[in-house]
Amino acid sequence: MKKQTSVKKTKKQTTTKTVALHATPKQKTYNPWSMSIYFYWFIILFFIAATFYILGRSHGVLNHRTPLNNNVTVTEEALMGATDYYESGKTKLLTGDVDGAIVDLDTAIDSGAATADMYILRGEAYMQSANYRGALDDFNTAIEMNPQSSVAYYDRALLNTRLEDYEAALNDINNALAARATNDNDVLQLRDLYAKRGQLNLWLKNWDGAIADYTNSLARPDGIVSPTVYAERAEAYTATGDYASAISDYSTAVRIIAEQIQGLSTGYEREQMSANAMSYFEKSAALNFQIGNIDAARNDLESANTIAMALNDTESVDRINALLADIQ
Repeated sequence: MKKQTSVKKTKKQTTTKTVALHATPKQKTYNPWSMSIYFYWFIILFFIAATFYILGRSHGVLNHRTPLNNNVTVTEEALMGATDYYESGKTKLLTGDVDGAIVDLDTAIDSGAATADMYILRGEAYMQSANYRGALDDFNTAIEMNPQSSVAYYDRALLNTRLEDYEAALNDINNALAARATNDNDVLQLRDLYAKRGQLNLWLKNWDGAIADYTNSLARPDGIVSPTVYAERAEAYTATGDYASAISDYSTAVRIIAEQIQGLSTGYEREQMSANAMSYFEKSAALNFQIGNIDAARNDLESANTIAMALNDTESVDRINALLADIQ
């Protein structure tokens, strides 16, 4: 919790003494030069007083220091608007500067002009820094401020998923879908919402619900198709005993990976996708073996073995070769 240090505002006051003009008992003397001096001093003193007044006012803003994360303080930059800090926090979060994002979002929220979006973004930053208590508090506040925020419900669902409270996460996804139906936005896509609910239903062993959600997700025209959705629906089909549909989904997942892998920017991402494809081939091989399609099982294992060798994954190569030997 941030501590606020109040700075006592001081206002310097300048008192001007009135000086009487010398006069003879019979006649007052009038000195134009003296009057002009008094006039100029009056102007000078007025500006001095005004300057100290302004400095005294700004002192409370410029020198107000609120301790933030890791003793980071905000000084002159507090003159920036809350929106500027929000945008700065968003940029920092996107570039991986989580601590810097939290500092900016703290300032935006403490400005007195906080919005639900500010709490949502800070909650996302807290979640990335594993401050789950802070993230939950911010998502709850955002929902209180805007009960129709599908993003707040979705983010809280992701948090509850990390906390392994799948029932709460499922309830949040349902609320996100309801909010999304009445308040369209470009941030959340229905494809992703249904895919997430399908995953939760899968983990809760609601196989039919998972299949329905994954199918609904794949039917959506928006967004990019994820091979994971096909692979996870294959798991649900496997649980229901529909091996043919599961094998078809694993095959589609591998095909999508083959299409998308060349567009990946890093070698690490390509290796991860390749490892996923290897796993899907192995699972497909196991299902083909179960239904007696030995040739298809052998082809799947040989494909998995080719990927394992390309990845220099000797452990997987040994395991797959042993499986191939068993089905000869």
